Amino acid sequence: LLPKLDGNRFYFHEVTGFRVIDSNHGDIGTLEQVIEYPAQPLFQIMKNGTEVLVPVIDEVIDKVDRANKTLYITAPNGLIELYLGDINK
Repeated sequence: LLPKLDGNRFYFHEVTGFRVIDSNHGDIGTLEQVIEYPAQPLFQIMKNGTEVLVPVIDEVIDKVDRANKTLYITAPNGLIELYLGDINK
């Protein structure tokens, strides 16, 4: 049994299935899993069949809303466009 975490701290398995909202692009998809690479873990987010990979770092994570199963982030400049193009058009 793992101790309960609060605020922006979370276990990777806890956020699977959360909606991911980027501060600049809005809803960018559903968090499928956290991929644990040796150098750095990545959020694997799926949007209409397209994979988006976002680094799991404190500077990216704005808020973890457990009640609404939503993760609020601010992705590095240009990262979302790399995967999805300009989704705000």
